[in-house]
Amino acid sequence: MWVARISSSQGAAAVTTSDLVGLRIKTVRRQRGLSQAQLAHPELSDSYVSLIESGKRTPTPAVLELLANKLDCSLSYLINGVTAEQMEDIELALGYARLALENGEVAEARTRFAELLGNSNLAGLTSLRQEAEFGLALATEAAGDLTQAISILLKLREEELSPERAIEVAVALCRAYRESEQLSEAVEVGEQFLGGNARQPWNDLLVELAATLLMAYSERGDMLRARQFAAELLNAADALGTPRSIVAANWNASIIARVTGHTDEAVTFIERALAVQMEHGKPRNTARMRLQATRTRLRTGAQDPVSARETLRAAITEFEQTSTSTIDEATLYLELACAEYMSHDLDSAAEHASTSRSMLPAFGHVAGAEANLLLARIYGAVGRVEEGREYAAAVESWLSPLPDARRSASHWYATAETMEQLGDTDGAVGAYQRALACAGL
Repeated sequence: MWVARISSSQGAAAVTTSDLVGLRIKTVRRQRGLSQAQLAHPELSDSYVSLIESGKRTPTPAVLELLANKLDCSLSYLINGVTAEQMEDIELALGYARLALENGEVAEARTRFAELLGNSNLAGLTSLRQEAEFGLALATEAAGDLTQAISILLKLREEELSPERAIEVAVALCRAYRESEQLSEAVEVGEQFLGGNARQPWNDLLVELAATLLMAYSERGDMLRARQFAAELLNAADALGTPRSIVAANWNASIIARVTGHTDEAVTFIERALAVQMEHGKPRNTARMRLQATRTRLRTGAQDPVSARETLRAAITEFEQTSTSTIDEATLYLELACAEYMSHDLDSAAEHASTSRSMLPAFGHVAGAEANLLLARIYGAVGRVEEGREYAAAVESWLSPLPDARRSASHWYATAETMEQLGDTDGAVGAYQRALACAGL
């Protein structure tokens, strides 16, 4: 089992390797035409400078600053091999990449982070390089390329990371595994951090990791564990009292309450999360939470379909202006299509269900199955039964690559019902059998 390698001190990164620092001091000293004695005196001994240059002594930050002044070079060059001007350029480029991601310009963000990582000057700047790699992973995930995002995150987590960065990587990896339907891997990532006696005290990031793990439990069909863990998470968030923890815990507890039939709780939790998010949160998560709140109200009967439809249509612009992922956008269009179907706006429902399906990875994703099922019902409702049957039959291509689990069972059952309504008796029997197999019956 993997255990995160976490650095005990970010300050320790100030002097990377003694060999490289010593080599840079020696190189600049020779360029300046100085002997070791001339560089050392009067503050240091020439033997001490010799030991530093050979990598046998690690200079303190104060000594490094002294040597940088005497050599007339930047401290950043001695530490990292990068001049102050180069460092400024790197930090500026990193800032632009972050801004692009936050503004939802996913393709641009991905390009900027990739270009940064191609800069050889970044190689010795461990913290900044790790930030660029993490940013690239998030941009790649937002673009819908979950396989590549997972690959980047797996490589990054093998490095020595700060405690905060290690948790951030775990959150993103757990989420990417979950979104790609690799639920066992998602659970393993979360439990490795949150299980055992060595776990850190609760903080915002750990609550967000726990919330991500909670949804993996739910999608894996472990509802008893999910219900228990949701209560634990709510208690932890209430004890912390921070906006981030309250939002994460209530948002995800709402989903668990809804799927387990506790509809009043579901609405209460999501309303609390949305209220706190709107006051304190970032635009990306605010957009996602509006979607979840509308979805919860619609599914529990707390909001009528026509009103939900208008709310979801307005959300499209909000999603386009933030760094919501392709999966998030596909979910929005699918939920909008459902509201349109329920309000008998069938042409718009068909259009948006098709849009949702086109944004998803090719097969192996439950949202694609849901979009196909909705299209089957829409075409059946307007009398185009044969086309409806084709969409229902195509659900198999989306579900078959997925592992047998409770979530797949419910979708196979819905497929069977839809096929039966469309008169495809043989197809319905096969889908019912798959539903039973996924349920372990």
